[in-house]
Formats: sequence, C-alpha cells, structure tokens
Amino acid sequence: MELMPSAHVDTFARDHLPPAEQWPELCPLPGYPRRLNCGAELLRSAPDGRTALLDRQGRHWPYGELRLRAGQIARTLTEDLGVVPGNRVLLRGPNSPELAACWLAVMLAGAVAVTVPAGQRAHELAAICRLARIRHALCDVRSTEDLAKAAVPALELTVFGADTEHDLLRRASAGPAAHTPVATSADDIALIAFTSGTTGRPKGCMHFHRDVLAIADTFSAHVLRPRPEDIFAGSPPLGFTFGLGGLLVFPLRAGASALLADWGGPDRLLADIQRHRISVLFTAPTAYRAMLEQAAAYDLSSLRRCVSAGEHLPAPLWEAWRRATGLRLINGIGATELLHIFVSAADEAIRPGTTGLPVPGFQARVIGPDGRPVADGQPGLLAVRGPVGCRYLADERQREYVRDGWNITGDTYVRDAEGYFRYVARADDMIVSAGHNIAGPEVEEALLRHPDVLEAAVTGEPDERRGMVVVAHLVLRDSVPRNRRTAEEIREFTTKEIAPYKVPRKIEFHDSLPRTATGKLQRFRLRPGPLQWPRD
Repeated sequence: MELMPSAHVDTFARDHLPPAEQWPELCPLPGYPRRLNCGAELLRSAPDGRTALLDRQGRHWPYGELRLRAGQIARTLTEDLGVVPGNRVLLRGPNSPELAACWLAVMLAGAVAVTVPAGQRAHELAAICRLARIRHALCDVRSTEDLAKAAVPALELTVFGADTEHDLLRRASAGPAAHTPVATSADDIALIAFTSGTTGRPKGCMHFHRDVLAIADTFSAHVLRPRPEDIFAGSPPLGFTFGLGGLLVFPLRAGASALLADWGGPDRLLADIQRHRISVLFTAPTAYRAMLEQAAAYDLSSLRRCVSAGEHLPAPLWEAWRRATGLRLINGIGATELLHIFVSAADEAIRPGTTGLPVPGFQARVIGPDGRPVADGQPGLLAVRGPVGCRYLADERQREYVRDGWNITGDTYVRDAEGYFRYVARADDMIVSAGHNIAGPEVEEALLRHPDVLEAAVTGEPDERRGMVVVAHLVLRDSVPRNRRTAEEIREFTTKEIAPYKVPRKIEFHDSLPRTATGKLQRFRLRPGPLQWPRD
C-alpha cells in the first residue's frame, strides 16, 4: 500500500520497513484522518478532572495533569534534548505514571517509542539499541544500572524519578505549559516493539499511529467493552504490548483510569484490587492460578472483567476462577507482531478450553502446509489478518511470518464447527514420539488437574528408540515430597486423564518455571535435571 507523506525528519524507521510485497494484507478501520497523533488522541478522551492514572501509594493524575505533564516532557525532548520527529527513544523503568507520561510525550513529539521491560539486561539492551539505532533514552532512576553497562555509543541518557535539578520531570515542569503535538501521519511509525526473546535474537515490530488506536477500537471496544468509571490494573510491563494496550491505551481510549505499579507478585496484585477497587484486570494464567490460593482472603467484588493472555488458559483454571470469583475469564491470543489480541470471546460467547472467535475487524483461519484452509476439526497453523500486521525492522524473517498476505503466528490451532478456535500448541513445541503428534499444552492440562501440581510445562527430549519422549517439568505444593513415589503417583493419575502415549515418560521437579515478564513460559530453558525419573 502507498504510505502517506511522513512528518518524520529522521526517516530511519520508515526506510527500514519491509518491502510492500512482503506486508500482510490489511483490513483498515474506517474513519481515521490522514494526519493522526495517537498520543494526542488518547489524551483528549476525558475531562480534565477525571483520574487518568494512579500509583500504588494512591497518588492520582487527572487527565488535565497528564496532558500538562506529557506536553511539558515533549517540549523538553524537542527543545532541550534535540529529539526530532522519527528519532527512536528508548523508555525503561517499572510501570508508573511517570513512565506512561514519557511514552505519551514521545508520541506528541513525533518520535518513535522503544519501550523495554525494566528487567532486560545489558547485552539485550545493547542489541536493541544497535538494531533500532537509538541515541536517546529516558530511564527511571531505579533502572539505570544495566543501561549504563550496555555502553551504547553516543547514547544520551536522561533520568526521571531522581528529584534532582537534572531530572527530566523537574526540567519539564520548569518550562512553558503549552505544546503543539507533531502532526504525524496516520501511518508514521509510533513504536518499535521488540519480541520478548523466548527464542533466538529479538525482532523489532513496527506499528503506526493508527495501529495504536486500532487495537483499542477492535478488541477493547468490541470484546472488553470498558466503561469510563473502570479502573484497570495488571502485571504486564508497558515494555510488552500486552501491557501497553491493557494498562495504558485501552483505559485512556475509554476515558477510564489505570493503576500503574511494578509487579510485586500475586499477593500484591490481590491487595491492589482490594485497596484501589480495580474493575478490569490484565494478567497471565500463571498469575490467576497463583491468586486462587489467596483469593478468599481478599475483597475482589470490584472486579468485573478479567483478561488472560500470554500463554494457554487451561479449562480447569477457567472453571476454578469462575468458582472462586463468579467471573468468566476473557481468554485471548495476541502477538507483538499484531500489537494485541485478535482472537477472543467474552461473556456468554465464551467456551472454556477455547481461545474464542476472531475479534471484530480481524479474520482468522487454520491452514495446512500448502497454505490452504484445513477442514474444521483438523489441526494446522493459525493465520490472521486485520487492521494491524507484522512489519519487522529490517529482518529477513518477515518472509516467514507473512505468507500470502496472512500473518502466520506459529501456533497450531483447530477450528470447530461453530467457528471457535482451540489452541493445540506452539508449532515448534509439538512433540513427535513413536509416530504420534503430542501437544504439550494438552498434557500440561492433564497434569494440572492433579491436586498437588501448581505449575506444569511439557517438553520433548530426543530419544533413540522413539525419536522423542515427553518430559514433564512440575512445581508442586510445598508440603509434597519431590521423590520417585510422587512422580509415579502423578504419572498414574495422568494415565487416567489422557491417552497412554501422551503420558510423560520423565518427570522433573522445579522450584519455579522460567517465564518472561508477561508470564510466558520459556520452554527452551528447561533441560533434564537431577530430579528425573525415567520410565521404560
């Protein structure tokens, strides 16, 4: 498609878009103007006095104050720090209203936000800065150490939260209040989101200003259906698109509020829900499972919408959450490449154990190796298209992700006769053992039905006789011994739940399972360990 004239002075990002013939086919939403600054649009959605953001200490930022702060920071970026439209600006720190104000300021300044989780290490930061050619960074004073260790050449680091004369927020507040947002094109690049790095080298996913609004005007508007009186909260960092959408874009687009605070574990999140009367919650299945242990001790009556994404949501967990809270978890699948959730369902449309239906504005199908749709009930690769799509930053893997105009997510799915999509496994996580295709998530669901199993991950291990064997990695309740007898008892239980050829032949016990900051399981980090019981 032909792009509109850009407002960017630094054209690096647009110059490094994939060739047009490698783009996915887009289904654009109507009504967006040719000139569109998503930051300005998000900030004008509510009256000055309504709370936009709050922190764990109960400090409230009304929309009027957020508009003022973001504008002042944008002016400081352009007039004092020399940021020009199109420059990439790294944003780093735990979730906070200050980090959100910086992100909005980067939008207003017409620059490109590259927001990264506070937990990323020096070598990861160095790689991202090299790939995106970053020369400006705004960093929470609590998160500067690894960025300094990254030793990025010519990087201009500006700190906020230090409360010194050089602090970005203090410098910004001393300047004029008025600021005119840059009149960016609707298809100027607003952000580069780097994949979470569960495998391989990171990929930079470039998204336009209209894309930022499109995720709010599809999933949020049609499935989540937020209200202005809602208060959002959750665990994902703003450095991941799950968090950026769920904790900033969606509430602001709806004129609602969001609690922005660092992830402090399930107990902290439960306390936040009770204290701040959270009504919309975003987190991963792992966190919902952990919160179930303590849910009865907290008042969760303010909750009305709970969104689960980041990994597969097992039906037993969905049922357990419903029993404990009376709420139907909204399951969903999204991808950094498509910015947010594109298959989901809410309320009476939910079918536990399935991901849901294509979000309005998106199309989805299940395809075979030839790229053609397979029959309902047959597994294949999930293919998606909609108003947003994959555009990697100068990366040859664009050809792998986009085929025949469709985004190929790398997930194996089955569509049923009613049009619901059911997750089977990541395509690269399928285990082929003695000629059988075994989906790890199905085995994990069976294991999680055992009362002593808190977490489960299933991987394949090379085997001379069978090609691969199924290995279960388990986290048990504290009082349960991690020994051969427990492993055999769990294996016997699983034999009654699934076909014998799917039952793990090896079991490993762990204190915890490796996950990304969004709760996504990192199976590639799981290796056979000393507490392992093979079965012939």
